[in-house]
Amino acid sequence: MNDSTDNTLSIRATVMQTPTTDQLEVRHDVVVEVFGGLIASITPADDFHGQVDVVLADDQVLVPGLIDLHIHAPQWPQLGTGLDMPLEEWLFAYTFPLEASFADEDFAQTVWDSMVPTLLANGTTTAVYYGSTHNPATTALAATCAEHGQRAFVGRVAMDHPEGTPEWYRDDSAADAVAASAASIDAIRALGSPLVEPIVTPRFIPACTDELLTGLGQLAHDTDTLVQTHCSESDWEHQYVIDRCGMSDTEALDSFGLLRPSTVLAHSVHLSDDDMAMIARNRAGIAHCPLSNAYFGNAVFPARRALAAGVAVGLGTDIAGGPSPSLFANAAHAINASRQLDDGVDINLAAADRGMAGSRIDAITAFWMATKGGADVLDRPIGLLEVGRRFDALAVTIQSFGDGTPPGAAATDSDERIFEKIVRLTTAADIDAVWVDGRRLAPVPQK
Repeated sequence: MNDSTDNTLSIRATVMQTPTTDQLEVRHDVVVEVFGGLIASITPADDFHGQVDVVLADDQVLVPGLIDLHIHAPQWPQLGTGLDMPLEEWLFAYTFPLEASFADEDFAQTVWDSMVPTLLANGTTTAVYYGSTHNPATTALAATCAEHGQRAFVGRVAMDHPEGTPEWYRDDSAADAVAASAASIDAIRALGSPLVEPIVTPRFIPACTDELLTGLGQLAHDTDTLVQTHCSESDWEHQYVIDRCGMSDTEALDSFGLLRPSTVLAHSVHLSDDDMAMIARNRAGIAHCPLSNAYFGNAVFPARRALAAGVAVGLGTDIAGGPSPSLFANAAHAINASRQLDDGVDINLAAADRGMAGSRIDAITAFWMATKGGADVLDRPIGLLEVGRRFDALAVTIQSFGDGTPPGAAATDSDERIFEKIVRLTTAADIDAVWVDGRRLAPVPQK
């Protein structure tokens, strides 16, 4: 595979992508031209007469880069472990002690240098990160994303509630938290990277006082910065907010000025119809984290219902509440979870009463959430290979999967079957190249 080292190139390939929740688009043997990171044209190869820099093999396809809307970066060292407690206990027993250790800048940098390249190798071209409460570590995370070429939103976590946080890991006051968050925004923007943006990050309502939540809402408005937080993640969190605020999590976030266009609401499992309508009306969106919800959500997120309500929905790994860094794995689990929601799981109920009919999603919808859906939440021109969008893409092998799965048998498999295998079976070993903003990223960790 020949390649270009800058962000201007032309690539000949078969493109597979999902422009809508129910449409698989396959464009066989086309040339995608990229100038300055922007897709300038997509032309049938027979009609293209210019220079081709990259030619994908017959057993490879080009797909849009994946967009992970919810990652707790300091939790990378605990990935795949410690999922044996309810959320409210897990935070104090495992997560807060680990995040507190990011006061050590050398330790933080070691984690970032492991995490960012690994996520890129798994196809995550855009990541939305929670940092810790430490500004130097958070700025270093943003700088590491810029260095490795990953598109990213990086947020310094704010949390000051004396009951919802330990005294050894919290902001001293709401005023201090707002000031530190403002300083973090300035520091990340001062990096000058066109790929990396700051994002205002109140952890969630149980960890923040009303004063802090109001101050962060104002900060997001004054600095024109996106917002991320958790919303109605579990039975505990959902009920906690109702008891404390007298309203739902969604309504409370709106009252604090945090439910803004492109606000990323992680989980949002326990939403009412009114909540969904408010999210859609405010042009915020949801990071659906299906693997994490299996441990902490106490329910299955109704993705089909949210989409029908006009809510923008993308996917998130929720590292480390979700035990896999792969958005492909999360897309596959989103399909499986929707089937369980549709059919139900309690055999003591009659089949007709057991599930929530109409909840199923397929590989097309799941991949759409991992790409175009995430782009819609963030309102950024990514998530799809079309003229006018940034060229974030993956080359994926369709014939031999790294886990020993039989070859794709192109002679017998339809495009739809091949695409389903890509969504359900792709691992880092099957991702042969990663481009962000038109640049091929290298080196990629050995697989």
